[in-house]
Amino acid sequence: MNMQAMLAFLIYILINAFTPGPGNILALNTMTNNGWEKGKNLFFGIFTGYYFVQALCAFFTFGLDKLIHPVMFVLKYVGAVYIAWLAIHIALSKPDNKSEDNKPSFWSGFFLQFVNVKIFLFGITALTGYVVPYYTSLVMLLFFEMFIATIGIIATLTWIFFGGIFQKTYLKHFRVVNVILALILLQSAFGLVFR
Repeated sequence: MNMQAMLAFLIYILINAFTPGPGNILALNTMTNNGWEKGKNLFFGIFTGYYFVQALCAFFTFGLDKLIHPVMFVLKYVGAVYIAWLAIHIALSKPDNKSEDNKPSFWSGFFLQFVNVKIFLFGITALTGYVVPYYTSLVMLLFFEMFIATIGIIATLTWIFFGGIFQKTYLKHFRVVNVILALILLQSAFGLVFR
């Protein structure tokens, strides 16, 4: 891969990783509502799911070309419904909800990544647009996808960090912030279905 292609690849993954998406917004909201200690299981679920999804993208890109389109078609609608559910949940949530039903879990973070069409498209587009012209072995595709997942996790940690910084402000204005975050998620869900 030449320097110009590598630079374009890095810019692409940084922009995609750090822009708002379901995982980043859920991480931010969980941090502001629950803090690191109560939210860490969800965060680790998001991180683990990210690596799994990117590995799937590498396998799809490597040899299951015909399967990508039907799977993405189904995931688009499943993801839109799940993201809309998250948006409603965030809009109605309140800080420091002590309910065990609302406790952030590893599996909710992990499952989110499997319906997060943004990271599927992100991984597949990065490989097919920037990597496959230079490398086609499964080992190299997995290497680049793990790199993408690591950058994605750093981006999510950044959203978590800012959630912690803005926690006091959030507690004063949680309803407005939650509605804004919910609207951003609804826009993501709408964009998935009506592209």
